[in-house]
Amino acid sequence: MREAQQTARGLAAEGRRFYAPGLLIVFFLSVSLSPARAQAARPYWFIMEQGKNYFRSGEYGEALLSFEEARNQRRAEYARLEQDMINLLSISEVRRLGDNLDFIERYIADKHVVSAARALEEVYYRVGRESLGNSAYKTLDVLRRLRDYPEAEYWIGETYRAEGELGIAIGQYRKAYEQKAALAESGFETEILYKMADIHRVRQEYNEMEARLLEILGEDALWGQSGDSFLRAAMTRTLEDPNERNRINRFLTLYRHNNQKVLRAHELLGYYYYASSRYVHAAEHLMFVFLIQNSIFIDEIIRRRFDYSFTTLDDLLNEIAARPPLAAFFEETDYFKTLYYLGAALYGNGKPASARDFWAFLSRRPDAGEWRNRAEAQLRSPYLERAVEMP
Repeated sequence: MREAQQTARGLAAEGRRFYAPGLLIVFFLSVSLSPARAQAARPYWFIMEQGKNYFRSGEYGEALLSFEEARNQRRAEYARLEQDMINLLSISEVRRLGDNLDFIERYIADKHVVSAARALEEVYYRVGRESLGNSAYKTLDVLRRLRDYPEAEYWIGETYRAEGELGIAIGQYRKAYEQKAALAESGFETEILYKMADIHRVRQEYNEMEARLLEILGEDALWGQSGDSFLRAAMTRTLEDPNERNRINRFLTLYRHNNQKVLRAHELLGYYYYASSRYVHAAEHLMFVFLIQNSIFIDEIIRRRFDYSFTTLDDLLNEIAARPPLAAFFEETDYFKTLYYLGAALYGNGKPASARDFWAFLSRRPDAGEWRNRAEAQLRSPYLERAVEMP
């Protein structure tokens, strides 16, 4: 009984709940545990957390051993659960039930098949019963997929990156991304892609960097294959309209896009395209950086002051300066650098009037520092600045 209580506490620490609608099974943990299982190694998720602690302490050798052990233990655990399910489905009585999960659950309850109940419990916890379409055989596909442990592959990559082994690290990140279907945290695949892009950038593998960043943008509602290209074209026209005297303020009045997850991808691509003289692409991506940055600021101000509405960029920056948390975030965004190079990309793209709008704005801002000085030089005598510092 003591062993059962210890196991129950371990499951509670992981945050699991036994959830199986329609499964008429009530088992006591003391029945389901054999002495051998009760003495099993620490759970893989616990070993993973220990590895993270080692990593944060700079004990990379211990961290690597922990991440590899966690990965191997998870593989073994899900292979065992898969085999338990295969054993159940191979019983002649069960085969006659077909692929009806309701009937098979009832069989498990009647016969007290503890191993199969444990396998179903794990699948329900990970993907939900409703995703199986009442098919018992689909549990095998899920258990087979869950042998992968992309988080462990990612952290192995992090460890090699920290030790300067970038070639091995990129291979691990790639493996983690290939296993993204097994990720516990939705959206974490974006973080993996960013890690890959950063290593490619450091190694000057720019084509690979570009490909990873475009993969990130492929999931953006306004940029991906299903994105609204008409809206993007309208945004560009607004910013470049030669007949509009108030282009920047009109642009920010009309459009919002606050997907912070893709901000860095647009930023890296904008500067990369500018450095490689692809000014049309550079302007488009830096336009999105500008839009996302300001959308975040505007949304945050509205959250604190519901009656706020955007009027001018100068007024927005004054609102930001009056709010210390926003001002701190503003300092981290390279905001003025974005404005300067967006103007430079527009100039390179043959839109000098739009470029001057951004440079003129910077020239009026004492807080823009270096970027004010550079904008003033551009206003006096515009030129294509070749050198660009990547973020």
